[in-house]
Amino acid sequence: MTSIVNATITKLRGNKPRGEANRHARRVVLKPFSFPEAIFVCTLIFLFLPLFVLVLYSFNSSKGMDWTGFSFVWYEQLFVNSSNLWRAFWNSMLIASSSAATATVLGTLGAIGVNWYRFRLRSYSQMVSFLPMVLPEIIIGVSLSVFFSGIGMKLGLLTIFIAHTTFNLPFVFLMVMARLDEFDFSIIEAAADLGASERQTLLKVTIPICMPGIVSGFLTAVTISLEDFVITFFVAGPGSSTLPLYIYSAIRFGVSPVINALSVVMILGTVLLSYLLRNFLKYIAAK
Repeated sequence: MTSIVNATITKLRGNKPRGEANRHARRVVLKPFSFPEAIFVCTLIFLFLPLFVLVLYSFNSSKGMDWTGFSFVWYEQLFVNSSNLWRAFWNSMLIASSSAATATVLGTLGAIGVNWYRFRLRSYSQMVSFLPMVLPEIIIGVSLSVFFSGIGMKLGLLTIFIAHTTFNLPFVFLMVMARLDEFDFSIIEAAADLGASERQTLLKVTIPICMPGIVSGFLTAVTISLEDFVITFFVAGPGSSTLPLYIYSAIRFGVSPVINALSVVMILGTVLLSYLLRNFLKYIAAK
């Protein structure tokens, strides 16, 4: 009977560390706030405090910075009376998705070709492909504007699409190349030994293995395209305004709370999309 009571008390107390382990556990709990942890917290505050202020003032009933009351008036204004804003938003989404998809296809094939084959200008091709990443955006924008004017192409959504595809290519190329650097080429040899053609090896072996880099490159290209302003400013024509251009033209007369409301909607959409893609990215990375 005594042994049963002792066993019950032991279970209720739990497996608490004793002796040196117990003293070490107390030291861990009572350890003062370290410098790296303080830097980490300050960085988080620096990054997310502006977003918090933006979300807060999207519910302010007045346009100014003085808080006058909680209201959904700017969200109503956003969804009811902001046709020009939504036109610019959908222009940005169209350009971002199409240019990112095109850059992903070209960048993936380019990375695979440079990695697989050995040719005379291979090193120069890699160097030239990274130029849009290191050149200032204003130089790229001016050069593309001069190029389009020289060939007589009218500025509009098509020129924005070409420009965004151009500067998205290096990011996709770099991410797929990073994935190919970890590639086990014995798999290619095994596929060839089993009778697979070069096309079958590309579609059924190489691309599925590179899929994490391809998806990461596509998402990066979409993000970069959505936020680009400088290059788009030089290659956009009348009636082809994107969201960054619209916001720039609007904030010259003061920051509108409607922009704050749209930013909150985009933040929520980004968080939701990231959550939905998380498991998918983990799945393809495991494969």
